[in-house]
Amino acid sequence: MSSVQLDFSSLEDGKPQKLSLGDKDVCVARIGQEVFAVADICTHSDASLSEGEISNYKIECWLHGAEFDLRTGEALTPPAVEALETFAVNRDGDTVTISSK
Repeated sequence: MSSVQLDFSSLEDGKPQKLSLGDKDVCVARIGQEVFAVADICTHSDASLSEGEISNYKIECWLHGAEFDLRTGEALTPPAVEALETFAVNRDGDTVTISSK
């Protein structure tokens, strides 16, 4: 299983960050003291979600406005209908580990 580590303190609250996990791009988002990781590419169009906006545990794709739940990957609004892949997130102090489920 591949994984990547980063510092919790390097994540800005409410600002998504893109990182690579093996051959996959992952969108990592900090909301308060929680961290979530989902596939970075919108399931509707080839757009990077790490360039989108976060509000209330949702991330909005900047291209067509599709929204996804960061906790589950569920597509919440059209035009997206397919859920995002989610990744396991473990936090130990300031160290956050993102890995495939």
